[in-house]
Amino acid sequence: MPTNLIISPVLIAGLVSWGIGQTIKVPIEYLRTHSWNWALLFSAGGMPSTHSSLMSSITLSIGLFDGFNNPLFALAFAVSMIVMYDATGIRRQAGIHAQKINLLVDALFKGQPISDDVLKEVLGHSPMQVLMGTLLGSTISLLTWLIFRP
Repeated sequence: MPTNLIISPVLIAGLVSWGIGQTIKVPIEYLRTHSWNWALLFSAGGMPSTHSSLMSSITLSIGLFDGFNNPLFALAFAVSMIVMYDATGIRRQAGIHAQKINLLVDALFKGQPISDDVLKEVLGHSPMQVLMGTLLGSTISLLTWLIFRP
């Protein structure tokens, strides 16, 4: 197993998974809204969950390359569960709260000059977005393992 981070298959799998996930958000959003939103390349939220794809890719790659009985796999699995729970739970609820607050501000101050700064509403992920991110990450890990396996 190489120790150089630049050629670490675990790191490669994670970064490729994250990069593909961020990139495909743009065409997926275009299919949904018929409008190009290039800001999605650098933002959190949306389909698929790149938090989930990154973590599932790293976790599965650790298991494939270093063994599923390795304590590092157990740690990666636990951290992945926390990240995915946070993405669908706390961050998603914060996004829903932002939507409601933005609606209240619009309703209360209609026609009056107020700041047009709105709260970010796409903070978290739906369970489907997390699932798709997890599938993306797992697929990239398996492909990386097939390419770099010992």
